[in-house]
Amino acid sequence: MRRVHTDGSCRGNPGPGGWAWADDRGAFASGFDPATTNQRMEITAALEALRDHAGDGPIEIVSDSTYVVNCFKDRWHEGWLRRGWKNTQGQPVANRDLWEPLLELALAPGSEVTFRWVKGHSGDAMNDLVDELATAAADRGSGISNTGPGSAARGDR
Repeated sequence: MRRVHTDGSCRGNPGPGGWAWADDRGAFASGFDPATTNQRMEITAALEALRDHAGDGPIEIVSDSTYVVNCFKDRWHEGWLRRGWKNTQGQPVANRDLWEPLLELALAPGSEVTFRWVKGHSGDAMNDLVDELATAAADRGSGISNTGPGSAARGDR
């Protein structure tokens, strides 16, 4: 099973933000949004991780975001869909534009995606790495990536 750590960062909330993922084989990517929220960057990190690992077999997304992890662990998405993309208070689900493609990838027939929570800023080396990558993208205003053996890191992601 491939394990991919994800994180999002925001300088101000809302403000400039960054997202990042890094996998257990050394690949990583990060990106930037000039006007966003921390929750949007957390979802984007998981979405981009799944996009970049499509077809790689079983994958575990490891995140310090309870927002992302609990959507799958507690099956919030089932209620959202049943209620027509409304939360339990009857309000529109926040960040639906990101949740829809994430759910499509994570719940696709035959996909083997699991989500696991890790405490942030607790000494987990991979969580610290993606935090650093996401924060740097937010500060720099661009992302970087190295998504495979022999691929060069590139900016402006």
